[in-house]
Amino acid sequence: MAAFSLLSSAHIAPKPTPHFIKASTSDVPKTSPSPPSTKPQLPSLKPHHNIREEARLHNAATVTTNHPRFSAKYVPFTSITDPSSSDESYSLDEIVYRSQSGSLLDVQHDMSALKHFDGTYWRNLFDSRVGKTTWPFGSGVWSKKEWVLPEIDDDDIISAFEGNSNLFWAERYGKDFLGMNDLWVKHCGISHTGSFKDLGMTVLVSQVNRLRKMNKPVVGVGCASTGDTSAALSAYCAAAGIPSLVFLPANRISMAQLVQPIANGAFVLSIDTDFDGCMQLIREVTAELPIYLANSLNSLRLEGQKTAAIEILQQFDWEVPDWVIVPGGNLGNIYAFYKGFSMCKELGLVDKIPRLVCTQAANANPLYLYFKSGWKDFQPVKAKTTFASAIQIGDPVSIDRAVYALKNSNGIVEEATEEELMDAMAQADSTGMFTCPHTGVALTALNKLRRSGVIGPTDRTVVVSTAHGLKFTQSKIDYHSKNIKDMACRLANPPVQVTADFGSVMDVLKKYLLSKSH
Repeated sequence: MAAFSLLSSAHIAPKPTPHFIKASTSDVPKTSPSPPSTKPQLPSLKPHHNIREEARLHNAATVTTNHPRFSAKYVPFTSITDPSSSDESYSLDEIVYRSQSGSLLDVQHDMSALKHFDGTYWRNLFDSRVGKTTWPFGSGVWSKKEWVLPEIDDDDIISAFEGNSNLFWAERYGKDFLGMNDLWVKHCGISHTGSFKDLGMTVLVSQVNRLRKMNKPVVGVGCASTGDTSAALSAYCAAAGIPSLVFLPANRISMAQLVQPIANGAFVLSIDTDFDGCMQLIREVTAELPIYLANSLNSLRLEGQKTAAIEILQQFDWEVPDWVIVPGGNLGNIYAFYKGFSMCKELGLVDKIPRLVCTQAANANPLYLYFKSGWKDFQPVKAKTTFASAIQIGDPVSIDRAVYALKNSNGIVEEATEEELMDAMAQADSTGMFTCPHTGVALTALNKLRRSGVIGPTDRTVVVSTAHGLKFTQSKIDYHSKNIKDMACRLANPPVQVTADFGSVMDVLKKYLLSKSH
């Protein structure tokens, strides 16, 4: 049986041990000489014990003295920007989405308790959990449990061991097209349902699971979605045995996105409106029925999404990149990345945060227009159709969060036209990637900032890819078939029709190879 110890005393000096971390034997106070074995004396596990049961036994044997108690609560987002503005707060076990004044809520952690341990401690703790199957720390989200939902019982967590997504060096793309040698792509689409939304949904559904066990009035979970949110919600609710309800704008998402909630057993309503219309309806419904609201106005989601920022730092061995570029729709994700980086700085894991870039489709660009006005005049827009359908949002609920993140990271906002984002996607794919249109939006911003000299050739830059390209195959088919109205599709690579004889095939191949030799 594998030892349950999560920390090695050879790497970390003895410190007071949090109540949910299994102490190594060197950390446990002893009143008599140690026995020959250094393994903790835990109940023996029978072969049929699963990893949840192992976690329960582990927790029962955990040292619980001389430690701070980690906790978190809801506070109005306005109190984050102005701490003197309000002392209003709520338990995370309350079903509440907005403050008394109507502002968004934020999850505020007890930073004084977290600061009881230094940056080295947290770095080593998080690193020690990577690649393990110990429940629930095999998840990239729950490996940071103390910073996410510190008070939830491990047994209430619903996880597919999401996160730990690939951060890869885009060597050829950076070299051939941008003159860069340190360009990276954080592929959050390599996840359970194929998008970064899993990171937040594991947290939200886990908390709902906890609330239902506490007999809170929650009969199901609902969301408005442009695709990926509904996929994540339906999958995690299915795993938990909780009913899920999805409001989708009719005929505005890809079939690959639509089939996911259907396959996972969600109750799907296809509504003749856009995302903003669906969002308004789900808010009205959840105000009347005992259905928990799962959209990103719910700040629990952002607690999971912020772990992608922490993962980036881990993957660079805790070195901070110069730039992180994030596609923006409802704008919770850019704030989540800021929050993850900011917590790492405040708790001493790193000494700075990267500059953030939020990039929008020109057909749904209210944040970009606000940025260009010098943050003087925010106006929602009527979002037009865009291939980047998941960010086709004209009235983003997290606008204030995004502005706060960008102002505090010396950030920038850029936009991408439909032709720019589709060309960028095709160009990236030609170097071995298989990106989504939203990544094309982020890559367009990178191209513009690189050409203008804002991003330098040696700047370490991370582009966040939010979803898997397989969800958007129809847009790729249309592009490479040159079947998009008013678009040149200049990088299209359609198959070549050739008759089934040796001479014709040889002629075509010779012509192709000759073109590649120049």
